[in-house]
Amino acid sequence: METVLQAKNMTKIYGMGSKQPFTALENIDLEIKTGEFIVVMGPSGSGKSTLVNNISTIDIPTNGSLYILNQEVKQMSENQLGKFRYQYLGFVFQNYNLLNSLTIYENIMIPLKLIGEDKKVIDEKVHQITKELDIESLLNKYPHECSGGQQQRVAIARALIGNPKIIIADEPTGNLDSQNSHEILSIFKKMNENHITIIMVSHDPLIASYSSRLLYLKDGKIEKELFKGDKTQQEYFKEIVSINSKEMQKMLD
Repeated sequence: METVLQAKNMTKIYGMGSKQPFTALENIDLEIKTGEFIVVMGPSGSGKSTLVNNISTIDIPTNGSLYILNQEVKQMSENQLGKFRYQYLGFVFQNYNLLNSLTIYENIMIPLKLIGEDKKVIDEKVHQITKELDIESLLNKYPHECSGGQQQRVAIARALIGNPKIIIADEPTGNLDSQNSHEILSIFKKMNENHITIIMVSHDPLIASYSSRLLYLKDGKIEKELFKGDKTQQEYFKEIVSINSKEMQKMLD
């Protein structure tokens, strides 16, 4: 399988030059292949958000290297990074990040509009993706007129419409009830079956059990790494719960 992301000694330090610099990530070595489903877990302050921000090119490593789709992030200009995100990455957030002043149709089309896609192509793709996600009837509505589950489907449609190579999701089910969470996870699972690489942050072991690999962060380092392999989801879930419990116990000792 093709390597879509490779980090070598990736380090992120905030406050460089100050009296108290803070190392949020330290010497991260990570390789992600096409079609992997990665979940990142860890306690508050472990570096999860910093790792995802660097992987998404929103932030840039202080030291070390980060290659995404064979391009070194540190060598790209801000303009190049912006185009790279729109062309190859899709984002799904806990709070949906929809623009309330735009209709659902207008929210979903944003990535295609930004790269200057033809209007007819945009219309075809919007209708195709919303039909697949069962939200085509919402196109003329505004976000505040939709439920949380519907808004998250809209956010997923926006993330998928540009045919990204990688989807980056930050607690995508955090604001949803159990039924909607299950439906959203089923959508992510289907995406992954279509060979889209997924990198997801979650605190929930059940959600993590949908992944093919778990990265457990602590103090800016990858403390543990689990692979689902041939395990059943139930076996994998129990292993994740066990690691989570042991790490929590260490914090209490």
